[in-house]
Amino acid sequence: MCVSVTFEGHIAIVTIDNPPVNAASHAVRCGLIDALAQTEADAAIIAVVLLCAGRTFVAGADVREFGKPPVEPHLTDVVAALEMATKPWVAAIHGMALGGGLEIAMGCHYRISDPTAKLGLPEVTLGLIPGAGGTVRLPRLVGASMALDMMAKGKPVTAVAAHTGGLVDELSGADLRGAAIKFALEHADMRLPVAVSLRAMPQFDHDALSHEMSIIKSKACGQNSPVIVCEAVSNTINMPALDALKAERELFLRLKNDPQSLALRHIFFAERASGKIPAIANTPTPSLDSVGIIGGGTMGAGIAATCLLSGLSVTMIERDADALSSGHSRVMDILSGSLKRGLISTDKYKAIQAAFVCSTDYAALGDVGLVIEAVFESMEVKEAVFKSLDNATKPDAILASNTSYLDIGQISKSVNDPSRVIGLHFFSPAHIMKLLEMVTPNGASPHAIATGVALGRRLGKIVVPSGVCDGFIGNRIMSAYRRSCENMIEDGAMPSDVDAAMRNFGFAMGIFEMQDLAGNDISWAMRKRLAATRNPSIRYVDIADKLCELGRFGRKSGRGWYRYVDDKTHVDPEVSALILSESSRKGIARRYFSHEEIISEIIDVMHSVGTQILKEGIAAQASDIDVVMVNGFGFPRWRGGPMFLKSSNPTQ
Repeated sequence: MCVSVTFEGHIAIVTIDNPPVNAASHAVRCGLIDALAQTEADAAIIAVVLLCAGRTFVAGADVREFGKPPVEPHLTDVVAALEMATKPWVAAIHGMALGGGLEIAMGCHYRISDPTAKLGLPEVTLGLIPGAGGTVRLPRLVGASMALDMMAKGKPVTAVAAHTGGLVDELSGADLRGAAIKFALEHADMRLPVAVSLRAMPQFDHDALSHEMSIIKSKACGQNSPVIVCEAVSNTINMPALDALKAERELFLRLKNDPQSLALRHIFFAERASGKIPAIANTPTPSLDSVGIIGGGTMGAGIAATCLLSGLSVTMIERDADALSSGHSRVMDILSGSLKRGLISTDKYKAIQAAFVCSTDYAALGDVGLVIEAVFESMEVKEAVFKSLDNATKPDAILASNTSYLDIGQISKSVNDPSRVIGLHFFSPAHIMKLLEMVTPNGASPHAIATGVALGRRLGKIVVPSGVCDGFIGNRIMSAYRRSCENMIEDGAMPSDVDAAMRNFGFAMGIFEMQDLAGNDISWAMRKRLAATRNPSIRYVDIADKLCELGRFGRKSGRGWYRYVDDKTHVDPEVSALILSESSRKGIARRYFSHEEIISEIIDVMHSVGTQILKEGIAAQASDIDVVMVNGFGFPRWRGGPMFLKSSNPTQ
């Protein structure tokens, strides 16, 4: 049984036990209705405590029911029935109370929470809005502004913030169950509070709320659900509760079949499937306590910081004392930023400092189980590093390269046992970006692969396996559509046209803005490396090379495809003149490109290269490509990725 009823004196304990996250499945909904009927009929029961077994409260709907016809009792019916109970129900929250789970809790008369719990309505992340009264009840508990923020962003709040805001009635100590029973006893003889859906709205600043809604709509960048959240909150403000509940349901059902919601659900499932690698299904999960990082530049420092923040000990190696000092400073800057933003406590900051060791001697890596190389993107340099690592590390230590493009198989030949070499391609900034491409050359051992997956999960990354090719999955596709975009600017578009089209499509930034942010010299080095093997029959646009020859490396040099003044981006006449000159030199009659043409070309290229990657076995499945492009290259999440978009809309 998913729902059981036990007794503590005159208090009924209703327990949901539906592992792993106590999802509000059909069985749970039926169980709650039965428990409600049982407790209402038992005259000896004076109050009810609702709690959950395992590591969390109800953490949302049952994803296994997504896309299936709804079956009664619907969650809306369950929440409404709880709200109308004649005996007080106390929701005892631990772990996460998300989506339908929080809606169930809001149907109860009271909510008590473990201080470490998190509460939220994240439906917007799946292209939906709350559909079981969340848009009506949450504003009545925490006010319109806080409710709007929680629902439009989809980010959970801490139990402490929820208590301050009025969502949680009391914070418990270590014994949540005991505290909930005590609370229920204390409130059993009191008059039941007014049902949340029938309460008056707290006072709020109409102008301020309107401004907040304007900001949300402007930042939606084409995504529907945040805009619909605003509509639902407006309904709650302006309609009687029953009408607002009916309107919410209609909006929810409309979004349920919206292409954006289907795309977001595709990515949701794709991310959960990406790290499941059949080849290591029976391989024990390696235990990781310490890692080594070679290189303290931007990438190395970011990787070191994310490892430290995840509780790992880190030994950083640099070539000399000056480089080591700079690397140490970069790492500490990231950690200090986390401290200032309240992401880590002072105690954790001190513990991290103690777990961070810096050295110029490879011998310091003698006991680590995994070493990640993050040095200059040069095969010669990386081969030299791996030869040194081969001598300095224990024989079963896993050696990984953070290379963005280079052949991991060739790198692995630098060590006596190539089976312990893999690629771990982090994305910049490494302590923020969620994507981790795990590159597995032929002959990589299951233990090495399992170690890479284990590290990714420890760091909270989305791990996507990739075979070996130039650029792996993401950079190979990016290189192809970058070339396509450069063809378009030589043929008639300007960088600002391409970037504007991409932003309008939903990208956070365009390809030329992204290059300037990453540093144009990085891709320039790659192009120079490949120049000798470049196919002369394939069109080559050298405008980017000419920009680099002029020292225009992007934001870090104050000029690249654009000019940067006071951190603001400006179209640079020098770049425009260079582009026009190159078109003229090659005898190209420039033409107009609409935003639709630009996006169509980009998607076609992404899909074409993605299809080739699948054929070559570089990616295991099309959804992995979508995960990479969404999480590594800013492809709009609500469009599902290029493979999904093209399959669901072939004309796109």
